[in-house]
Amino acid sequence: MPSVIKYYEGIDSVAVIGNHLPRQCGIATFTTDLVKGLSAEAPDVYCWAIAMNDKPEGYPYPDTVRFEINQNNLTDDSVASQFLNINQTDIVCLQHEYGLFGGPAGSHLLKLLGDLRMPVVTTLHTVLKDPTPEYRAVMCKLSDLSDKLVVMSSKASDFLKDIYAVPEDKIVFIHHGIPDTPFIDPSFYKDKFGVEGRKVLLTFGLLSPNKGIENVLQVLPAVIKKHPDVVYIILGATHPHILKSHGDAYRIMLQQLVHKLNIGEHVIFQNRFVELQELCEFLGIADIYITPYLEEAQITSGTLAYAMGTGKAVISTPYWYATEMLAEDRGRIVPFHNLDAMAEQNIDLLDNDVDRHAMRKKAYLFSRDAVWREVSRKYLQVFREVQLNRTRNPRPRHSYVEKIRAITSFELPEIKLDHLKALTDDTGILQHANYTIPDRTHGYCTDDNARALLVSAMGQTYLPTSGLGLDSFSGHYLGFLLYAYNEETGRFRNFMTYSRQWMEEIGSEDAHGRALWCLGKSVAFLQNPGHLAMSTTLFKKALRALEDVHFPRAIAFSLVGIHAYLYRFSGDSDVRRIREVLAEGLFNQFKNNETDDWPWLEDTLNYANGKLPHALLLSGQWMQRGDMIDMGLRSLKWLLTIQTEKGHFVPIGSNGWYEKGGHRARFDQQPIEANAMVEACVEAFNVTRDKSWFDNAVMCFNWYLGHNDLNMPLYDPKTGGCRDGLMADGINQNDGAESSLAWLLSLMTLQKLYADEILNQSASHKPD
Repeated sequence: MPSVIKYYEGIDSVAVIGNHLPRQCGIATFTTDLVKGLSAEAPDVYCWAIAMNDKPEGYPYPDTVRFEINQNNLTDDSVASQFLNINQTDIVCLQHEYGLFGGPAGSHLLKLLGDLRMPVVTTLHTVLKDPTPEYRAVMCKLSDLSDKLVVMSSKASDFLKDIYAVPEDKIVFIHHGIPDTPFIDPSFYKDKFGVEGRKVLLTFGLLSPNKGIENVLQVLPAVIKKHPDVVYIILGATHPHILKSHGDAYRIMLQQLVHKLNIGEHVIFQNRFVELQELCEFLGIADIYITPYLEEAQITSGTLAYAMGTGKAVISTPYWYATEMLAEDRGRIVPFHNLDAMAEQNIDLLDNDVDRHAMRKKAYLFSRDAVWREVSRKYLQVFREVQLNRTRNPRPRHSYVEKIRAITSFELPEIKLDHLKALTDDTGILQHANYTIPDRTHGYCTDDNARALLVSAMGQTYLPTSGLGLDSFSGHYLGFLLYAYNEETGRFRNFMTYSRQWMEEIGSEDAHGRALWCLGKSVAFLQNPGHLAMSTTLFKKALRALEDVHFPRAIAFSLVGIHAYLYRFSGDSDVRRIREVLAEGLFNQFKNNETDDWPWLEDTLNYANGKLPHALLLSGQWMQRGDMIDMGLRSLKWLLTIQTEKGHFVPIGSNGWYEKGGHRARFDQQPIEANAMVEACVEAFNVTRDKSWFDNAVMCFNWYLGHNDLNMPLYDPKTGGCRDGLMADGINQNDGAESSLAWLLSLMTLQKLYADEILNQSASHKPD
């Protein structure tokens, strides 16, 4: 077969990295079909898959999947690259979607690719037009590490060249693959589905609120009036991540709308994820296929490609991919949210059989280049091209890889939220636990619910597709804070009994400061519009009380929250003014009390000490105050000096603290001290780029894992919780909320630090 061999001669094995069936996801379907297509077109090439898992237990994959990666565990990426290198895979074909990979903006992926020795061909399923700096950086580094970038639309190619400065010769267009089905009359299968003699409108795909199906339902009465035999089939299960985080709210809303419009006899919900053969049969019965998406930012659509490939007349809103694919009368485009236009086009196509069938034929003929046989051949051509180019022009990556290895030589544990969930009920998170069992005796506090809100907000950024339900949990914690805020006093109450009775009308200044800290940082992370609006409103209300707050730790916590808030809303002049007043006051306390041997603002070292220099470092950067930065670095370095012994972190014990000129308490060492120091050292590294601060952050973090006075870990890997303290006689075995949240905040902080440094190091590497 010389006509086939020329496409892949010299290639013995191809590994495709992506999702894989039975995981319910469009990219899982694409990856599965691509592996099948490559295997069919090149039967003597070993084609197999690496599957990204969004849950630790994975899925019951077929033998085609030879390796699995937990997307939230950076270690798995490193092991996967070793596995590929050891097996001497010739080509890696990566399916890229930001949410498939762990770390901020999916940056864990860069670690995997940086270690690979073979050529990488990356298929881009999303190309953002207006990326945030983090997403832009990941795409640029992904381009550097890929030998070719495959796009499925001309618009994607334009974006890569114009927005990301990707060289044109690195970009190749290949259609989204589709099954090769015959061009049949829509009536052929209608009796099988009980819609014989009816005109069928169809939308299929995993349901989520951005699909716009409600708009089709709203135009149906007008269509039915002209064509009483119309039926609209909505085929697809709710997206698994939507189902876990929001339940089936979208489908229920659609069903209620059907009832309200009294069109129940004209709408059929098929709430399931169907296999390919049945999907093609469903597509076969459709007279009109509708993609009513609500936003233009969709660079490809497998559902639209499938519909065109089965010869459907298509009506679509003008998202990018549809505008390109349906040009030249291959479909009808209607403006976003224009119900009249959608109704008009449906009626017109149902009225005019000749026009509808001509459109069907154009779409079908156009799609012949997109059947998997042709697509697979084009991929094999690209694989051969990059293999030959790599042979002729080797691309050394050792310097880049060594830098990444230096950063990630200490592997971080996976983020595990079992204990957080166990401590949380419908009121909020409980304060204490007996061992790992929630202790309801002491009820709740604002401090812990504020920290829990921050953990859930950060987790939604670092675990964007994990399906862990963090959006609903953040709603619980935010609701607690809303109730804790006393409108009359302008302050947060802190302690609540299990019977939901407040124990005071005004909590401590520290409780107020910690609430502001977590609200401000949550504003920087939250994506849910309602949660973001409520966090912002509550944060702004609670700021007013700061004019009566004097405790330095309350001020420091507030400043850290303010800086995070201003990261998102930098133009808020009122908050900027408050920051200047608070930062100047905190700085003056340091300046007025420090001595050469005691560079501190008080004569006692007690709790959350690292948060004070942390606040100075942030304020000094944003206010362009070098003296504040110097004070922050000097005091933080002193804290490290007196809290480091034999290479491990020894926090000031809470059983007596440390008075100037006195003896420091060795125990009870608290997890919140390690958290405050981890975050402060990370900020010092951000300011100075001095790697010693990076190492100090890791050292303080290692206190949780057993690098401490007793060589005993406080982290519980079974539950994801953390013990309550290091005592003279051992570990306090209770896993309370404060300790477990301090651990999770520390872990997420280092996860982000690692991801940021992978991005920074890959930015400094320019392949030859």
